[in-house]
Amino acid sequence: MENPSESIFINRELSWLDFDSRVLALAKEKSVPLAERIKFAAIFGSNMDEFFMVRVGSLYDQTLLKNNKLDIVTHMTPSEQIAAITPRVAELQAKCDKYYQHLLSALKENKYIKVDFDHLDKQQEHYWKAYFTSEILPILSPQVVDQRHPFPFLRNKEIYYAAQFNSKNDGVYYGIIPLSGQFEQLLFIKNPDGTTSFAFADELIAHYAASIFNKSTLQNACLFRVTRNADITVDEGMMDHDIDFRDVMSELLKKRRKLAAVRLQFWPSAPQEIVKFLRDKLVVPADRCYTQTSPLDPGLLFRLASRVSADSNPAFSYPPARPIQAPADYDLYAEAHKHDVLLSYPYQSIRPFIRMLMKAGSDPDVVSIKMTLYRMASDSQIVQALINAAENGKEVTAMVELRARFDEQNNIDWSKQLEEAGCTVFYGFDDYKVHSKLTLITSKVNGKYHYLTQIGTGNYNEKTSELYTDLSFITTRQEIGEEASAVFNNMALQRLTSEADTMLVAPLRFKSVLLEQMDRQIDRARRGLPASMILKNNSINDPQIINKISEASCAGVRVDMIVRGICCIKAGVPGKTENVHIRSIVGRYLEHSRIYCFGEGEDMTIYIASGDFLTRNTERRVEVGVRVDDREIAKKLRGILDLQLRDTVNAREMQPDGIYTRVKPKQGEPPVDSQMAMYGYFQHGFETAHPAAPTRKAAAKPVQKPKRPTPHPHKPENKRFRGFLDSLFGHKK
Repeated sequence: MENPSESIFINRELSWLDFDSRVLALAKEKSVPLAERIKFAAIFGSNMDEFFMVRVGSLYDQTLLKNNKLDIVTHMTPSEQIAAITPRVAELQAKCDKYYQHLLSALKENKYIKVDFDHLDKQQEHYWKAYFTSEILPILSPQVVDQRHPFPFLRNKEIYYAAQFNSKNDGVYYGIIPLSGQFEQLLFIKNPDGTTSFAFADELIAHYAASIFNKSTLQNACLFRVTRNADITVDEGMMDHDIDFRDVMSELLKKRRKLAAVRLQFWPSAPQEIVKFLRDKLVVPADRCYTQTSPLDPGLLFRLASRVSADSNPAFSYPPARPIQAPADYDLYAEAHKHDVLLSYPYQSIRPFIRMLMKAGSDPDVVSIKMTLYRMASDSQIVQALINAAENGKEVTAMVELRARFDEQNNIDWSKQLEEAGCTVFYGFDDYKVHSKLTLITSKVNGKYHYLTQIGTGNYNEKTSELYTDLSFITTRQEIGEEASAVFNNMALQRLTSEADTMLVAPLRFKSVLLEQMDRQIDRARRGLPASMILKNNSINDPQIINKISEASCAGVRVDMIVRGICCIKAGVPGKTENVHIRSIVGRYLEHSRIYCFGEGEDMTIYIASGDFLTRNTERRVEVGVRVDDREIAKKLRGILDLQLRDTVNAREMQPDGIYTRVKPKQGEPPVDSQMAMYGYFQHGFETAHPAAPTRKAAAKPVQKPKRPTPHPHKPENKRFRGFLDSLFGHKK
C-alpha cells in the first residue's frame, strides 16, 4: 500500500479549506489596510457558508445512499471526508475568532469601539435598553416551543435567539426569536470624545431578549444560526418536455429553502441543553456544531468594513484603482475588424465591449448575435444590449444557463425579459451545464457571411469585471467564427461538439487537446529538448490531468502551476512531481483567468479558456477556449504568467507536504505585486496601432519577453514597483 506521505493526491474538500485558510490569513496581514482585513474575514465566513451549503450538503446526501461515491483522487468515502472536514473547520473558525479580536483591537486604536453589552455603564445601559424597547422589541416575534407548540421552521443562514426555561408546572420549555426583522443590523453612535461606537443588533437583542419571557425561570440562552443543504439538482421530472424549465427551477429554489440542516453555529457559547435540543430537532451531528465569538453573519463584517472605509482614513482601504478607460474615440467594434484584441479585467474597462455589442445591434450588416449567459449583473447593460439588438430586428439567440448556482432566479428573470423582447432563448443540455463565455456576431456583406467572435474566461457581468481578473479575446478570424457557429448550432440541437481545431470545446475537445499538448512537451523532454508548461486556473482535481502532469515531471518537463483554489496535486514529491512548482495567488482581486501555456519562444502554444481542470469542467460542462495564434497577444499572455510567477506579495507556494508558505522577496529585492503591476502592463491596451495579425500558416515570430510594464498613473502605491520594473521581465526563471 502506498505511503500517504508519498502520494501526489490531496482531497478536494480539504484543499478547498486550505484555500479559504489563505483568504483568512489576509485578515491578520498587517500590510493589508484595516477595512480590507475586515473584508477578508467576511469573505472567509461567506466562503464557509457556501462550502457547507454545497460541498458538505452534497457529501451529506451521498452518505444517505447505499452506494457511496468515492472521492475521485483520494478514494475517501463521503463519511470519511466529512470526518476529515469537521475538525479542520473548527480549527479555522478558532483562527477567525482570534483574528477578529485583533481586528477589534486595531479598530479601537483607530477610535472605533465595539459595544460590550456585558460591561455597560449606567448611561449606556439606559440608552441601549431604551433603543431596544422602542426600535426592536415591537417587531420581534418570540415563539414558545413546548408540548403544545411545535418546533418552527428555521430559515437558512438566519440568526435566532434561543433560551431554555424551567417552569414548575410545565417543566423545561424553550423560547426562540427570529432576528431577521426590519431593523438596522449594525448600529453606529458618534461619541462626544470623537470616537465611534458600533454594535451588532443580534448581540443587543441577546442582552435584553430574556426580559420578553419570564426571566426568573431562564436557565440558558445563546444566539445560533443554521446552515442548510443547497445542493439541489434537476430530477427526472425535467425530462417531460411539456414542463417549462423555468417553472421547474423556480420550484427547486423553493425546495432549497427547506433542505436538511448541515451546520449549527452558536454565539458566544453553546449551552449543552440548547445544543442537544436543536441537534435533535434539526438532526445535526455534534461534530457539525460550532461555537464562535466572531459574528455569526459574515454580512455584518462586510457592512462594518464598508462603513469604516467610507468615513475613515483613506489608509484603511486599498487606494482607488479604477479600470483603465478607453480613449473617447476608441471603437472596439472597428478595431476587432482590423486585428485580434485582448482585454484584461479589471485592469481595463468592460465598457468598450458593451459599446461593441450596442454598435453591432444597430449595424445594418449584422444579421445575428449569439451569446452564452451564465452569471449576469442584476442591472445588466450587456443583456440590455441584446434586447436592443432584437428590437432593431437582429436575430438574437441567448443560451441562458438557469442552473448557475445561486444565480438561478436572476437568470430566470432575465430569460423572460429576453424572450419578451423577441430573442430566441434556450437552456442548453439536460446533462451538461453550459459554462462557456462565447459571443458570435454574424454579418452579411456582398452576399458573404463574416464572423466576429469573442471568447472569454469570465462572465458577462459588469460588477464582477471590476473584482475578478479575466481575459476577453476578440477576433474576426473566419476559421474561429466557423467553429463558434458550429458550437452554437450544436448546443441548440442538444449535441456536443466533437470537432474543432483552433477552439477548445469541452467535454469532447478540451481535455484531449491539452493532454496532447502535454504529450508534446513530454516527447521534447525525452529527446533532450527544452520543455515546459505553465498552467493557470482556479482549480484542479481531474486525475487524468494530474497523472499526466506527474508523467511530464518525471520526463523532465518544468511544470509551473498557478492555482488559486482547489489543488489536488502535491508539488515536489520525490520521483513523482519533483519538477512541479505550484503557487496560489490570493490578493485584492479574485484570480479567475485560465491560461494554458506549452513551450517557449517560437515553439510556444498558448490557450485561454472558461474551464478549469476539475472533472466537472472537463467532463460535465460545455466549456470553450481558444488557441491564441496572434504572436503579440500570445506574448502578452505569457508576460502575465511570467509576472505572476515572480509575485512576492500575493503568492504562496505549495511545499511537498501540501502546506502553502508565503513567498517573500529575496534580500535587497523590492516586492512584486503582480496584480497592481498589471495596471502598468495594460496601460496602453486600447492602442489602435496594433499591426494586422498573421495567419496560422504565416511564419511565426519568436516569442520574446514582453516589454517592461509602466506603473498605473492613478496608483500611488505603484511607486514601490518602479525599482523592480526595469529588471522584472529580464530576470530568467
